[in-house]
Amino acid sequence: MLRKSSTQRRQPPLWRRCRSLRQIKQVHALLVLRGFLSEPSALRELIFASAVAVRGAIAHAYLVFDQIPHPDLFMYNTLIRGAAHTAAPRDAVSLFARMNRRGGDGVRPDKITFPFVLRACTAMGAGGTGAQLHAHVVKVGCQSDAFVKNALIGMHASCGELEIAGALFDRRAREDAVAWSAMITGCARRGNISAARELFEECSVKDLVSWNVMITAYSKRGEMAQARELFDRVPERDVVSWNAMISGYVGCGSHMNAMELFEQMQSMGEKPDVVTMLSLLSACANSGDLDVGRRLHSSLSEKFSRTGFTVVLGNALIDMYAKCGSMKSALEVFWVMRDKDVSTWNSIIGGLALHGHVPESIDLFKKMLKEKVRPDEITFVAVLIACSHGGMVDKGREYFNLMQQQYRIEPNVKHYGCMVDMLGRAGLLKEAFEFIDTMKVEPNSVIWRTLLGACRVHGEIELAEHANRKLLKARSDDSGDYVLLSNIYASAGEWLESEKMRKLMDDSGVNKEAGRAVVDGSAKDAMQSFRKLESHR
Repeated sequence: MLRKSSTQRRQPPLWRRCRSLRQIKQVHALLVLRGFLSEPSALRELIFASAVAVRGAIAHAYLVFDQIPHPDLFMYNTLIRGAAHTAAPRDAVSLFARMNRRGGDGVRPDKITFPFVLRACTAMGAGGTGAQLHAHVVKVGCQSDAFVKNALIGMHASCGELEIAGALFDRRAREDAVAWSAMITGCARRGNISAARELFEECSVKDLVSWNVMITAYSKRGEMAQARELFDRVPERDVVSWNAMISGYVGCGSHMNAMELFEQMQSMGEKPDVVTMLSLLSACANSGDLDVGRRLHSSLSEKFSRTGFTVVLGNALIDMYAKCGSMKSALEVFWVMRDKDVSTWNSIIGGLALHGHVPESIDLFKKMLKEKVRPDEITFVAVLIACSHGGMVDKGREYFNLMQQQYRIEPNVKHYGCMVDMLGRAGLLKEAFEFIDTMKVEPNSVIWRTLLGACRVHGEIELAEHANRKLLKARSDDSGDYVLLSNIYASAGEWLESEKMRKLMDDSGVNKEAGRAVVDGSAKDAMQSFRKLESHR
C-alpha cells in the first residue's frame, strides 16, 4: 500500500507550471535549443513531468527515456512508478526486467523501486510474478523496509495469498496503519468484503486510507447503505472519501444522490478534483441533465482557464454534451481542446453520427486522417454509422475496405452490423444477404434482426422468411422476432401466414412481452434506447 506522502518531491518552478503534454513539449523544445538535454538533472525533471506529474503524458517519457544511453536509477524508478499507475502496468515489470539486465552499469533496484513494481503486479493480479519479486526483495535485503513490506502484504493479499500476507503481517506490522490498510485492501480487492470488514473493525490504528478502502469497496459493489454508514462515521474526510460515494451513487444510477452529495461537499469546503468532476459529468450524461452539465462545464472552464482542459476532462465533456443532444456545445469543447487523443475524435464523430449530422461527422473523420491521428476500431464503427444514417453506401464500402487494407483492423460484429444496416436501409437486401455470407465471424441475432426489419420496410417477404429462420436459430426465445415477421406478412396482406407465425410463437412457449407506450418528452429516452441498440451492433 503506497502513500502519496512517501513519494512526493518538489519540482523546480518551471516544471511545476507544466500541466499538459503540450507544455511539456514546449519546455522540452526549450531545453533542446539551449543545449540542456546533456544534463542529467534536466532529463530527470523531463521524465518526472511526463511520467508522473502530468496525467496521460507517459508516452513522451518513454520517447525521452529510450534516447538516453545510460539512464540512472532515478530515471528508472520514475518511469516504473509512472507505468505502474497506467492502464498498462505490465510495462512497469518490463522496465524492471530491463533495469536488471543493465545491472552492469551500476543501476540496481532499491527500496524505492520495489513498491512500484509490486503495485504493478497487484494491478495485474500477477501473483506468480509478485512471488518472484518477493524472492528478489529478500536477495537484495530490502524485506525489512516498511514501504517494501507493506507493498508485499498488499500484493499477496490482493492476489489471494492470504497465508503469505498474514505471515508478513506480524506484530511489528500490526502497529503500522499502512500495513492494516494493505491487508484490508487486499481482502476487498479479492471480493472478500466480510474479511475486509472484520480486519477493519479489529484495527486499532485506523487511518483515513482504511476508511476510504472500505467505503470504496462497498460503493463498487453497489452497497450504498453500508458505504454511507461508514462515510457518516469517518472522523475526517478527504476528496477520496467524497469521490468514492459520488462514484458509487453514479454507478447505481442514483444521480440525484450524487448531485446532493456534491453540493454538500462544496458547502463543507472540500474542493472537488478531476475524479469528482468525471463522476458528475458521467451522471449528467446518463441522466440527460444538461443544465447541471453546463454548470459543471462553467466551473471547469474557470479552473482550467489558463491551461485548457486535460484530454480526459475534454473527452468527458464531449461525451456528456453528445448524450444530452447538444452537439453544438460538444463541438465547442472539441475545438478549444489543445490536446486530443483518438477517444476525443471518436466521441465527436460518433456523437455527430448518432444525432444525424452525417456530413459534419464524415468531415471530421477526414480531418482526423489529415492530422495523422490513427483511427481505431471504434472510429470506424462511428463512421459506418454515419454512412448508414446518411445513405452513403459507396462511402461506407470505401471506409470498410480502408479499415482493413490500410489500417489492418479486422472487422468485428459491430462493423459487420453497421454494413448490414447500411445496405438494408438502402434497400440492397440481396447484397446484404451476400455480405453476411462473406463475414469472418458468426452473425448474431442483432444482425439478423436488423435485416429482418429492413425486409419489413421494403416489403421483401421471401427474404424476410430466410432472415427469420436464421434469427430463430440464433435466438428463439424473443417474442419480438416472431411478431416482426408476423407483421411483415400482415402488411403484405398475407393474413394466414401472419396467423401461423403467432401460433408458432404460442406453440414454442414464447411469451409476448407487454407493450409499452412512450409519451410526453420521449425524444431523450428514444435516443438513449437508440444508443443501446447501436452499442450492440
